[in-house]
Amino acid sequence: MTPSPTPENEQNRTAGPEAARHQAVVGEGGIIDRIIDSRIDDLIAVRRRLHADPELSHQEFRTTALIAAELRDLGLEPSLTKQTGLFCDIRGTDDSLRPVALRADMDALGIPDLKKVEYRSRNDGVSHACGHDVHMTCVLGAAMALRAVQAAGRLKRTVRLVFQPSEESPTPPGALQMVKQGVVDGIDSIYALHCDPSFDVGRIGMRTGPITSAADPISIELRGAGGHTSRPHNTQDLICAMGLVATQLPAMLTRRLDPRSGVNLTWGSIHAGSTFNAIPSSGQMQGTLRCLDRDAWDSASTLLEELLVMLVRPLGVEASVHHTRGIPPVTNDARCVRLMERTAAGQFGPESVEAAPQSLGGEDFAWYLGKVPGALGRLGTRTPGGRTYDLHMGDLVIDERAIRCGAGFLAALCVQRDQKR
Repeated sequence: MTPSPTPENEQNRTAGPEAARHQAVVGEGGIIDRIIDSRIDDLIAVRRRLHADPELSHQEFRTTALIAAELRDLGLEPSLTKQTGLFCDIRGTDDSLRPVALRADMDALGIPDLKKVEYRSRNDGVSHACGHDVHMTCVLGAAMALRAVQAAGRLKRTVRLVFQPSEESPTPPGALQMVKQGVVDGIDSIYALHCDPSFDVGRIGMRTGPITSAADPISIELRGAGGHTSRPHNTQDLICAMGLVATQLPAMLTRRLDPRSGVNLTWGSIHAGSTFNAIPSSGQMQGTLRCLDRDAWDSASTLLEELLVMLVRPLGVEASVHHTRGIPPVTNDARCVRLMERTAAGQFGPESVEAAPQSLGGEDFAWYLGKVPGALGRLGTRTPGGRTYDLHMGDLVIDERAIRCGAGFLAALCVQRDQKR
């Protein structure tokens, strides 16, 4: 977290009492650095406890209890939300300033943990393969540092910590539940980090405007008479129809929608039949529709149904599509991005800020940004020179130095919010 010796840092050292006080909080050796350095072993231990006991969406009971206990140990009073999840305020000195929020997601994925480490998941088929254990730990670390800033009388603006359930499940998305429960009512802006193993530790990826895509679950059901595989001409060949849908529907979408919209339909599950010599009478397909563009997202549902009927009509098969409107793109606010970039440059040096490409992945953080401005950044988790892992894979390895970076960055971000420039 040591900033590079830039002209800006030199200016801070000589710009007067206010800059000096700010430097004592967020600068090298300041309050934030000292607290996180002194608690880093504790934070890593918390991360490993979370990693060893992952819980699926809407089931984060033990996770919520663990985070609540850690916050209470800091002298905070977390408020539990419906079922799982919580939020907690660290009070600032100026009540005229609207609070700023930090968000961490809590749920794990239904993916086995393939790592051979002592803290690997104890829950069969469930793991933190998206780094949510790190997200929670970073926000908890920021809370530790901000409590010390508060104790020193240097925290102007109240900070709201949001620990959100069910980011991975679109039915319903946890962020939308939190918004409906009023968690961001009266909030000035909200920020989050998401682990990114394509960036080295110490790097923060940022992008103004859309940084993720819309992500919608798609379910298709096909029905036909079925029959013996020796007489396909006397049946409605469901397997043949499913093959057409699986290959041609994604291709046809790209010819009917603007290619700049980044439309992508990918299947995750196809099921039909139970034996080798009978054509089944029903089948199901499930996948995800992703769109970089909001207009394409708005028109995709009607177009999907139209194209599906066209594809299966020659085979006499009936088909229906269920399109669940999932998550809109995360669209980062320009002012909030500038604040994050300035904070990262001050914490890690100007070279630490990298341009993040727009991802086809979905993130329900978008629901907060429909209510208040904010931004999502990419937290580098790759060991420099090491292997590039991928999210949603059971062998995902996080360089735990990312916890120190993420916690310090988020804490500094909240203080930097009110630093005059």
